[in-house]
Amino acid sequence: MEHNWYAIQNIETVDSPSVALYLEHLSYNINEMISLVDGKTERLMPHIKTNKMPRVMEKLLASGISSFKSSTISEAEIAAEAGAASVLIAHQLVGPKIDRFINLVTHFPNTQFSTILDNDDSAELLNQKALAAGMTINIYIDINNGMDRSGIKIGNGLDDLMAFLNTCKGLNFKGFHVYDGHLRDPDFPERNTKIEKSLEVVTTYFKAVQEKFPDAQMICGGTPSFTSHLKEDNRITSPGTCVLWDWGYGEKLTEQRFKHAALLVTRIISKPTEGIITVDLGHKSVSAENPIGKRVKFLNLEGYELLSQSEEHGVIKVNDWEKYKVGDVLYGIPYHICPTINLHDEVSVIENGKKVDTWAITARKRKLNF
Repeated sequence: MEHNWYAIQNIETVDSPSVALYLEHLSYNINEMISLVDGKTERLMPHIKTNKMPRVMEKLLASGISSFKSSTISEAEIAAEAGAASVLIAHQLVGPKIDRFINLVTHFPNTQFSTILDNDDSAELLNQKALAAGMTINIYIDINNGMDRSGIKIGNGLDDLMAFLNTCKGLNFKGFHVYDGHLRDPDFPERNTKIEKSLEVVTTYFKAVQEKFPDAQMICGGTPSFTSHLKEDNRITSPGTCVLWDWGYGEKLTEQRFKHAALLVTRIISKPTEGIITVDLGHKSVSAENPIGKRVKFLNLEGYELLSQSEEHGVIKVNDWEKYKVGDVLYGIPYHICPTINLHDEVSVIENGKKVDTWAITARKRKLNF
């Protein structure tokens, strides 16, 4: 990592705690993602949940990527607003979200929307809603291939669901959605072996499905399995984190060569006792689902240990305590960028070492217009 690439020349214009987005690294990551699929952008369906920003969506669309995956209706909305050709909401719709989805589809006729389901009851309800609205809803069956978080396993239950879908005139079967986010071994050959092993029964079943539905697609994985799925031309890949990158995946996915495009900016706000500095980076500003030692890695701090965090404070034990001053700026790589982004309203856009703009993290809101 080049020395001080992260230093912001007009740092006095950047508040803290906040996120700084480095344009050059963002562009590099998008280009690298496209390069890994040999320029075949139709094989990419990046996940919006990482960035949640309309301006990042514009960059992705300008690069030739036109299909996206989202977790929320808000994320799907910003993609459609930016001009996405297709968006898959990879989260089974329940409650009011079904009506919100139908309103979204109606409002953006130029974007092809789809969603996932894994059971008869959801299929029946979605079918009824579609028929009542006079539309056909595109659906992917969510497959559980070992993560045990969502989806249906290959077997008789899936046979029954496929048969039931044949009776649903308001639903249009598009293929399978297979997420394997639990497979993230640091050793790529080992990870690749597990990924392919978990897909053996799925791919066998899917080949039989394609005999009846030749246009069916299989949308696979996220960033950890991106470098496995990209090797198979018949799989649509869904990396997301790699657009911004983070410490966690940088440490685990060593075969991937993405750059840190989003950093945390924080300042020292106190030196309460010898050997201790306190920064304005609490767990309201950086993802805190991991243990204290796996939340943020500071780039311009040596010999330190993050001891604790409260809502607005981070307490750090440091060597060379005397050299630090209240007001000093620290730059940190978040361990998990996706939920960290979701904690902030905006990012400072950095180009050629200077803040040049501010971009809103619009889709951190659960509801925008729909």
